[in-house]
Amino acid sequence: MSITALAYFFWYKTKFVPKKNKASFTIPKKEIDKTVAARLHLKSAGITDYIRKHHYNSTYCFMIDMKMESGKKRFFVYNLDKDSIELAGLVAHGSGDDHSTEIKFSNQPGSLCSSLGKYKICKSYFGKFGLAYKLYGLDKTNSNALNRFVVLHSHSCVPADETSPFPICESWGCPTVAPTFLNELKKYINRSDKPILLNMYY
Repeated sequence: MSITALAYFFWYKTKFVPKKNKASFTIPKKEIDKTVAARLHLKSAGITDYIRKHHYNSTYCFMIDMKMESGKKRFFVYNLDKDSIELAGLVAHGSGDDHSTEIKFSNQPGSLCSSLGKYKICKSYFGKFGLAYKLYGLDKTNSNALNRFVVLHSHSCVPADETSPFPICESWGCPTVAPTFLNELKKYINRSDKPILLNMYY
């Protein structure tokens, strides 16, 4: 186990060390990229029926746009009622077993890749990275999430503020965020009486 942990931290390397400033996860409407906003609208509209049919939180969902570079805030807390972004933060993607600079997706155990698709955010627990939320993959593209131990958690290598054009660190397939951003996500998860859906798309 200790060897595995050391190996994880070796590959979970920080590619950019940010300045420690007070972070803001809100984005003024005028600063939102129109292409990103259009994709968010399209992808959220595509899961609205699923959310209502399967009794998920129908006001908020979490959206991750993996087409965006990792140094840009691409994890969105999306208000479905208002069709608007409430919060946005950085999120790491999987390194892949070849640690290529090009993002790859896979549902295979051992691939170390991110998996696209819809996830049910399940109960929280405290592991080696502190607070984490189990993720249940709802599609064929991410059905092995539980077996792969793909969870929503934070890591200090993920900064709170954007680093573009520099990339951030990579994970072993988990959507990994900054500790301060996870604290904000926790508020939405804890006050919801229904599970929140996370949708990772490209």
